[in-house]
Amino acid sequence: MIRAVLMAGGAGTRLRPLTCDLPKPLLPVLNRPILEHTLAWLRGHGLTECIVTLHYLPDTVQSYFQDGRDWGVRLSYAVEELRPLGTAGSVRQVLSLLPETFVVVSGDVITDINLQAAIHFHRQRGAKLTVMLTHVPDPAEFGVVITDSEGRIVRLLEKPTPGEVFSDTVNIGAYIVEPEALTYLAPDQPADFAQDVLPYLLAQGEPVYGFVAKGYWCDVGNLDRYRQVQWDALTGKVHLSPAYRQVQNGLWLGEQVRLDPSVTWEAPVLIGHNCRLGPGVRLGPGTVIGDNVIVEAQADLKRAIVLNGVMVGEESHLRACVVGRGSRIGPRAQVLEGAVLGHLCQVGEEALVQERCRVWPGKYIEPGATVNTNLIWGTGARRHLFGVRGVSGLANVDITPELAMRLGAAFGSCLPPGANVQVSRDQRKVSRMISRSVIAGLMSVGVQVQNLEATAIPISRLVARTSHVEGGIHVRLDPDHPGHVLIEFLDAQGLNIPPALEKKIEATLVREEFRRAALADIGDMVIPARVVDLYCDAFEGQLQVEAIRQSRAKVVVDYAHGVSGAILPELLVRYGCDPLVLNASLRQTPLTAEEREASLQQLGRVVEAVRAQLGVQIWANGERLVLVDETGQAIQGSRLTAVVMELVLAGQPRGMVAVPVTTSSLVEQIARYHEGHVIRTKANPTALMRTCQEKPRILCAGSGELGFIFPQLHPGFDAMFTTAKLLELLTVQERSLAQINAHLPQVFWKSQTIHCPWRLKGAWMRHLVETHTPDLLDLTDGVRIFPQGYDPDHWVLFLPDATEPQLHFVVNGLEREWVTHWGQEYRQRLQQFMEQHHA
Repeated sequence: MIRAVLMAGGAGTRLRPLTCDLPKPLLPVLNRPILEHTLAWLRGHGLTECIVTLHYLPDTVQSYFQDGRDWGVRLSYAVEELRPLGTAGSVRQVLSLLPETFVVVSGDVITDINLQAAIHFHRQRGAKLTVMLTHVPDPAEFGVVITDSEGRIVRLLEKPTPGEVFSDTVNIGAYIVEPEALTYLAPDQPADFAQDVLPYLLAQGEPVYGFVAKGYWCDVGNLDRYRQVQWDALTGKVHLSPAYRQVQNGLWLGEQVRLDPSVTWEAPVLIGHNCRLGPGVRLGPGTVIGDNVIVEAQADLKRAIVLNGVMVGEESHLRACVVGRGSRIGPRAQVLEGAVLGHLCQVGEEALVQERCRVWPGKYIEPGATVNTNLIWGTGARRHLFGVRGVSGLANVDITPELAMRLGAAFGSCLPPGANVQVSRDQRKVSRMISRSVIAGLMSVGVQVQNLEATAIPISRLVARTSHVEGGIHVRLDPDHPGHVLIEFLDAQGLNIPPALEKKIEATLVREEFRRAALADIGDMVIPARVVDLYCDAFEGQLQVEAIRQSRAKVVVDYAHGVSGAILPELLVRYGCDPLVLNASLRQTPLTAEEREASLQQLGRVVEAVRAQLGVQIWANGERLVLVDETGQAIQGSRLTAVVMELVLAGQPRGMVAVPVTTSSLVEQIARYHEGHVIRTKANPTALMRTCQEKPRILCAGSGELGFIFPQLHPGFDAMFTTAKLLELLTVQERSLAQINAHLPQVFWKSQTIHCPWRLKGAWMRHLVETHTPDLLDLTDGVRIFPQGYDPDHWVLFLPDATEPQLHFVVNGLEREWVTHWGQEYRQRLQQFMEQHHA
């Protein structure tokens, strides 16, 4: 007999506040727990022997389902007492109870796919393990899979970044397994099917297949999906069995329901047992009302999900929200779209809960109050707290002192008690405010703080790796998003922290599991001395200072009203140069793109007028720069990348450099001339920094858009050191910027952003992979295509945007006509693809 293993141990962090005191498998869909629907699905396919693995609130699940006889199944339980063992580790601990083929299913899935068809496929193929697959519009949160014509898995990648998505076929977290597939795992050790078992079996050449399931499948992993699955169930997109009778088409009613004759409704609507709806109540399509709910006169509910025991006051408005068990909504209150109230909340009369706010259980909202932030962070329940390089949001709206303090406490709670953490910031008032809150949060959990105060981030990165701290936090205005504050978290080497630690910080923040220090253990704060001296000494140690001194160069430095590179003129004077400083006054708001361009033109005029060797505009808190040559011509973007790499490789032929995958092939042409080597990385700053750490032979990494890293100094972007290094190389090589710029090879490079719906981005990337042979593809980040018959300097790149429904489209070639032709060709292909899949 085939048994089923149901993995139901997760804490459901992304479903909070609903899962603060309720395990995810017990969350109701159409007023029945998710796990109850899963058991009914298994029973319908003949699987009645089930083992449930538990970790979070296990007693709650066991007391509800007991031995399973009320649901026509036999249940046994395996509780992970000490720590979660992962999807495969939890199954390994019950392997002795699974003598033959068994099915593994997540306990938070709603589905009606044909399980028997998958089992038949598994046996027919003689598979050791079969992964159930489906197509999804946004595959970035799942494991992406490619199979051959027989269904055998040939490639997989667990939870790729948007740029790594090469297919929209994903692992749904359900498996059909032969017991011997797991015997190599050590008992009581954490292991994961997607990250451990599947890669191991594939590496061993075992028969691992993927079965593309037809039908409905939804991993109820976040609040948006929780709302969506209710609508899908009501509209028949998935076939579930409601607990109530259907009295009219699209209206399900429980027992002992009292509806005032004036109640109006639009299908589909579901109302649970023992509910009372008063005069004039209006129910819009998609409304789900739990058992024992009271809705008073003139209340208006549209696509609201109201759990058991809620009272909704008169004339209140609920819009596409979720109201937790036992909550009270006062008269004329409003709870708007996407908002979620935890269990036993009270919303006062005429209070307003704005869109996508989350309110934790048991909270009281005073009458007339407006809630426009949730209890965790920001104005809405975003999918992820961390972005490409930290936590970013609107200054004093999303990124508030309250959030900053909690972030500091969360980071500190992930470090050992008594750990040392450095904190730094830019010179803006808002950054000072936020950094002080971060410091308070760190100290509250027993962390010792080294406050570097106002410091450019290149200095912070260097000091982190030399001062023996466990980590760092830097606060500044976000250089890529006007009006936003960016909080970056650094490791002991001055690099941005890895994704695993980001997730740990986010989980600590969401659960509020802060390690509060005793009075005697509260952290202290010191302001270290000689921070700038440390940087200057290391700076000088990586330069041929005498070469710069011999140049006696005149250099114009434009601060762009950010004062982030203030140390550079002092160093240039020390090295015998003659610096001239522009726009040195501090502005609390950064320059707009137009203002920065005007400042750049002013810089060009000044460089030409004073006959300077070069000009440099430094911005992004000392990370990025634009050069101006001796003729006043600005050098930026791909030309700046090429100039920097030309100077570096000319100084050290046969060297290695790294650039983002989006960079023009000018760099490869330069490297070939100098017999050098180019590494292409993902198109984000952290990827470049990590690559420099992993490959210590790299001389320089970066691009004109992101800035440049010289790893021998420190692992981050540094516009100040880049300027000094270029002065050294120009002097030693007896060249000028204008000469280098004029003699660069000719490459035509065009980039544009194309709108593409979220649901089609992954499908388009899969289409590209499937319609081109592997030897013509580079999947470093996005999909880069080398059309057949052309040399490697001719390519087309599609890169999905991480946060917007967009694709970044880059075409690179040696002839303008080639770039124009292939740009039009692939845009037309994309347009046709989107039209074909418009429905």
